[in-house]
Amino acid sequence: MRAVRLLLLVLGAAAVAYGGWLLLPQLGTTLPWLIGGPVLHDLLVAPLVGLVGLTLGRLVTNRLRLAWITAGLLASATLLLIAVPLLWRPPSAPPNPGLPDRDYPLALTTGLAVLWAVIVIVLVVDAIVGRRDPARASEHPPEAT
Repeated sequence: MRAVRLLLLVLGAAAVAYGGWLLLPQLGTTLPWLIGGPVLHDLLVAPLVGLVGLTLGRLVTNRLRLAWITAGLLASATLLLIAVPLLWRPPSAPPNPGLPDRDYPLALTTGLAVLWAVIVIVLVVDAIVGRRDPARASEHPPEAT
């Protein structure tokens, strides 16, 4: 077992060294991305997500509504993260055939609109059912306005 672990360690170290060797010529353009991503996340994204979570936790008292809103925010963030390379393509790069013929801002806007329309419909239906059904009314305490 020890020999297998040692072999895996040597193979892993060799793979890392080879990857570093391939990265060396492009280090000037890659290093800002390797450092900037975690710094941007730790200084901007993580505190913003925490602040939104704290605010939502205080404003939305119904757990079901909070779960749907949180899921919508996570899905929105995922869509935006996936769309960034398509929206922020440098104009000097040659276009990839078949890709630039799409209207990505419109597609992103439509996707977000459909996502939040579904969430609003679910929340409205839940509020209506909660008001009509006395047994479920205890699950949904009236919210202060």
